[in-house]
Amino acid sequence: MSLLPSKPDTAAADDAEPRVVGVESDDADDLLSALSSETARRLLGELHEAPAPPAELAERVDTSLQNAQYHLENLEDAGAVEVVDTAYSQKGREMDVYAPADQPLVIFAGDQEKSTSIRTALSRLLGAVGLLAVVSLVVSALAGRGVPVLGGESAGAGTDGAAAAAHTPTPTGPPVASTGVVEGLGPGAFFFLGGAAVLVGAFAVWYVRG
Repeated sequence: MSLLPSKPDTAAADDAEPRVVGVESDDADDLLSALSSETARRLLGELHEAPAPPAELAERVDTSLQNAQYHLENLEDAGAVEVVDTAYSQKGREMDVYAPADQPLVIFAGDQEKSTSIRTALSRLLGAVGLLAVVSLVVSALAGRGVPVLGGESAGAGTDGAAAAAHTPTPTGPPVASTGVVEGLGPGAFFFLGGAAVLVGAFAVWYVRG
């Protein structure tokens, strides 16, 4: 049984830290130069979607392999991307797998102290969002088992719930297109969206007041 092609390990990309670059810093020149090309910006955007080798990235942005490699080298020199692993094609060819060096990358105009504060705030925000996602999964699991969540009761909480649903009158009038989407989200998704909105709002207020 052949081990090719291999699947790269991109776990390191998930652990990348936020990076805030001041426009007047030494790093800004190389970074802005590397991002001056639309192809380079598209490549960086695709890497934030999923790490990949140059050949795959070239297909995703509809450019040549040589052009993709050129811009990836410039982005790597500027510290925007990095090689996180090595994969092998079906023909056994060794391929570098690129990923973003930072999650996220922010270019900031202002003093260095403010830049450092933003980086710290972003790290805390991303950590809070990750924790919120875990709690939302727990809420979804509890709701799926029929455990009351936030004072309510899940839709499938036993025969009483089914009987109540059976006797619920069917609404008349034109259907609302968004109803199915809202009901399909579930309590876990509502919990996550609500919490994320609060976190983003708090970050915005902190930034404006800062």
